[in-house]
This record gives sequence, structure tokens and C-alpha cells, in this order.
Amino acid sequence: MRRNAPTAAGGPDQLDAVTLEQFLAALPAEVAVVHDAGNGQVPLRWVEPSELEDPTPYLLDGEFVLTAGMPFRDGGNDGAGPQGGQSAARVEEYVRRLVEAGVAALGFGLQPYYDAVPDHVLAACRKQGLTLVEVPASVPFAALGLEFSKLLESGNARVFRQLAETNRHLMRAVLSARPEHELLAALAQRVPAWAVLLGADGRVRARAGAAVDLSQLQPLLKKLLSGAGPRVETETLDAPGSALVFAHPLRSSKDATLGGLVLGTDKALTPAQNSVVSSVVGLLELLVRQRTSGSLAPSQLATALLLHPETLAGGNTRQLNGLKDLLAQSVAGTRSGQVRVIQGMRAAVAPAADDGPVRELLQWRRLFDSKMVELTDYGFAAVTRLKVDDQLLAEVEHLGWRLVVGEPTELSGLPETYRRASSLRPRVSATGKSARVEEMTWSVTGLLGREAGSMLAARILAPVLELEPERRDAQLRVLRSWLAANGSWDATAKELDLHRNSVRRQINAIAEVLDIDLGQAQSRAELWIALQYVDGPVTENSQSPQER
Repeated sequence: MRRNAPTAAGGPDQLDAVTLEQFLAALPAEVAVVHDAGNGQVPLRWVEPSELEDPTPYLLDGEFVLTAGMPFRDGGNDGAGPQGGQSAARVEEYVRRLVEAGVAALGFGLQPYYDAVPDHVLAACRKQGLTLVEVPASVPFAALGLEFSKLLESGNARVFRQLAETNRHLMRAVLSARPEHELLAALAQRVPAWAVLLGADGRVRARAGAAVDLSQLQPLLKKLLSGAGPRVETETLDAPGSALVFAHPLRSSKDATLGGLVLGTDKALTPAQNSVVSSVVGLLELLVRQRTSGSLAPSQLATALLLHPETLAGGNTRQLNGLKDLLAQSVAGTRSGQVRVIQGMRAAVAPAADDGPVRELLQWRRLFDSKMVELTDYGFAAVTRLKVDDQLLAEVEHLGWRLVVGEPTELSGLPETYRRASSLRPRVSATGKSARVEEMTWSVTGLLGREAGSMLAARILAPVLELEPERRDAQLRVLRSWLAANGSWDATAKELDLHRNSVRRQINAIAEVLDIDLGQAQSRAELWIALQYVDGPVTENSQSPQER
């Protein structure tokens, strides 16, 4: 490493390094390369004017030094005329110091001291291997610095755009069904390196690219998995694509090593590529923490109820309070706070998700601020402390879903609340409208809803409804009155002002047309419910609040 190079890396630390070749190509045509040392791909750190006899103590690795020739005049800064000479040995020593300091090129400005680059300066640059550039008086040094800044800013802006797109890709990967594999695949697309993800036991969990055999990594893995604190372990291997091997630990919040990410490449990564690696390490660390030490409350609650289901119904106060605490932690609430059961169904017009269940699960966790979410055959179910106000309901419906929102309850009431919410799913599916358990009229007609009730009526009463209007209305009137009178011939005859035998004859005719046994209570109940939806429910009392 050259004398003034930063200790963290041997090259410039900007995201997008401007090379000497790029910089020279952007300069005015009057700026001429007097000697090309063949280092056009060297990255530049800065453009620095200096008239010191020895500027190297103030330079960093990779600078482009500009001078008007003052250090080459007799006596340094003694004001001698422009033709005053400087010994060849002194010039060569100056150039040698620049090369040792890692200077990329020397820019020699003409005027006011020299009309041309002195021969002994050119000879020294050729001997020491330093690129020499002639800058005419028409091009001020400030213009060179400004051009370099513009190139650097433009390059960094491009890199920032690329990094933003990369981060979006990484976030899509972490929400996929196989987040670890997808993250490593995304990393391999953007960084020229192979990658291997290992667990705390040293076993491979995922890989991308042509990685070396795991046996070659054992010394490195031993250091990685047994160490502590933030660090990067390095190794060099005599294998293709493995001249440089880097191992990053994946750590818990308590600094326990939960695994590691090992990368191999043939050349040092750029700052932008290192930024991508850092993002991937952070996301992998988040995943492994979530899997091993994160979200402890839901797993503890599930384990307790699976192994001791009787606790919920007959546990003592201490046991119940323990379960309440775990539920509160899982829904970001308090022990005394009430919760609700939410059931979600996808609307028929909404397209199905195609990016895996993990993304969907995390979406519901975020919206309902709860870790208690399960994906089901009908959609999803969740337990949340939220009231699910109209704004949240609208947001969920905008995503193409319809909800059944349960009433507030405590831990012991969750099973019953779930059953009540489940009973409303057919209604929500049929109507395409979300429902709140608290607002429902708990009757058959209230739960069934207008659309489902009309479908039932059309199916059961179809032979009667297809008759001519006058005959149809007469039969429906007799059937409705007879069912309301609980099958009493005399009561029906009195209400309709008919003879009881006439009523009996018409009821038997209806039973024959409908092909139904009116002696069965279930058949009579189904007919009575269906009649509520012929030309609308018969009485206002049979309607739910939403239907009035």
C-alpha cells in the first residue's frame, strides 16, 4: 500500500470511481498527454493544484496533481525568471516522491513560468512511470477541477439509481417464498462473486455461483463461527474465482453468531458492490434473527396451547395471565386489551397473488399490526387489537379483499368469536360486501342476506314462480298463510276466507308441483325462509339493518 493510502482500502472511496482515462477524455482538446504511463484505468480520487516543492505529505492515493512549474525553478519559490533551470536530479526526486505517494498523473500548466514542458521534467516522468499532461494557459486549473467534480457527481448519481433498483430487487427477494435463495441469486447478479450461506452449524443453507468445495473453507469458517463482534474474515485460495474470499458473520442482537455469508471473487469489490453486499448481509441477518430469536411470543403461545389445550378452559390465574401476556405481545397490545378475529376473502374480481405466501402473510401482519395471522383455504384469518375502522377496511377492500370483522373479546372468547365470524363468510362471499359481527341481525334472514335468499327462493319455488302471475300469486298467498298458521287448515281458511277443503286441495297441489314433503318440519322451514325473498322480505322485522 502506498504511503498515503487510506487504511480501509487501497483505492478511492467514492461510489463511482472516475478513471484517469475517463477524466482525460472529458477535458478540452488543447490539453495534451505528453507521456502516457499506461495507467488509464487507475481511479482518480481528486484533482489537486500545488506549487509546493514536496506536496506528498498532503496528498492521498490516486490524485491528479497540477503545477505551473514553480517547484522546478531555481531556488523553488525565489521568483527567478521563467527560464531559470532546476537540476535534473532535483526534478527526478520530485517525480519519484509523487509516484511513491500514488499520484495518478502530473498536470503541467504553461504560463506564467514556462512556455513548454521542460525536457528534464518529461525525462523524469518517463523514467519513473508517471503520466504527464500539458495544460495550456487557455485552460485554468479550476476548470479541470470542475470537470472532475461533474464527472464524479454524474457517476455517483448513476450508481445511486442502480443501488436504489438493487435494493428494490433485494426487498422483493426477501419477501419471496425462498428468501435466502432469492437474496443470494440477486447478489450474484449484481456482484461478480460466488456466495454461500451457512447456518450456525456450518451447514450450507443456500448458494449462488460456482463456489469452492466447502472443505477448502473450513479454516475460514472456524474463525468466522467462533468469533464475536462485527468483523469480516478474509482468506486467499488458489482456485478460480477465489483469489479473495470474504466471510461476514450473521449475528443476533446479543452478538451470538447465527451463521455466515461467504463470498469469493478474483478482484476487489468496488464501493458500490460492497454496499450491495452490506445490504444483503443485513437482510440475511434479519431473516435468521426472525427465524431463530425473533417473534418469540407467537411460538410460545402456540406451543403452550398445543401441548396444554386444557389451560385455556381450566387453567389457573397464573397460567391464564401468562397466555394473555403472550397474546398481548403477539398483537402489540396489553394484557387487559381486547382483540378481534378478522377473516378475509378475496373478491372474485381481484387477481390472485403470484409472489408467494410470505409476502401476503407479511402484508396482513403489517396492516393489522399483529403476528397472529394464518393463511387459509378461503383467504386468511388474523387476531388483532385494532378496531378495523373504515379507513383500514377501505384499504383492505382496495387490495381486492372483503372482511368479516369480529366483535371484541378476550383470550377465552376467541374460539366462539371465530365461529361467529365464520358463520358470516357465506354472506360476505355472496354479497361481495364486508360485514361486522356487531352490526348483524342474528336471524336466518339477517345472516343469509338478500342475494343468497333470492337464490334460495328461485331454486326451491321455481315451479310456482314460473306459473302465470295470477295463479302464481294465489298459490304463494295460500302457501305463505298456511306456513304462518303452522299448518292449521282452519286458521288458514279463516284468514283467506276459503273453505278448509279448498285450502287443503291447494296446499297438496303446491306440494306436488314443488315435489316436496310438507309433513317435514325442515321442508316447511326452508319454504318459509324462501318466501321472505319473493318480491322482497314479507315483513320489515325480517330484514337486517343493512337491507333496510
